Parts: sequence; structure tokens; C-alpha cells
Amino acid sequence: QVQLIESGGGLVQAGDSLRLSCAASGRTFSSSTMGWFRQAPGKEREFVAAIIWSGSLRTYADSVKGRFTISRANAKSTVYLQMNSLKPEDTAVYYCAAADRGDALESQSTKYNYWGQGTQVTVSS
Repeated sequence: QVQLIESGGGLVQAGDSLRLSCAASGRTFSSSTMGWFRQAPGKEREFVAAIIWSGSLRTYADSVKGRFTISRANAKSTVYLQMNSLKPEDTAVYYCAAADRGDALESQSTKYNYWGQGTQVTVSS
């Protein structure tokens, strides 16, 4: 059983920064591709960023490219999402996800096998 626990969400103003964390337990974190997704009210869940097991490859949604950075610390079984220059349209519940394979950058939610409960990020204008 895999457990993913997100933290770091909150209420901020436009232009501020936040760093989300996702702590994993229950399997070999270091062998998994990790991803961040988000879901705004009334909208479908969308891909935000992903990072392969080694951290050497990353990919981002166009809407966050240049503002968000995904990283991981395998020794701590934790993946991070640094969010800078936040906009009101970034308001959503942010979810961490883990895939069974670790060598591919996955942007489709169906490729991920394990999900956290989510953390709310609210950006006011």
C-alpha cells in the first residue's frame, strides 16, 4: 500500500510563492515517476508537472512553465512543487501522484497508480 501526503497549500495573493510537499511511504519511492495534478471547482483534473525517478527529466504544463518547478529528494521520499508568480487561475486542489514505472514522464492521470488526498491552494487577486 502506498501513501502520499501533500502539504504546503494555503491562501496567498497574486504574485506570491508557495512550495508544496508530498511525502511518500509504503513502496520504493526512488523508482517511481512522480507527478502533480490540480483540479479547480467545476473543472476536470489537469496535469501540472512530472519528474522521473532520478530527477534528471521533468515536464510541465504550458500554463505553469517558467513559474513552477518540480523536484524530488529520494532520500526523504519527498517530491516538491515550487510555485512562483502565482495567479488566481492557479487556484485549485493540488494532488500528488506516483506511477509504478519510473523512467517515463507521464502527463496522463491514468498512468498514475497512487494518489494523495490533495491540498488546497487559493490565490486571491
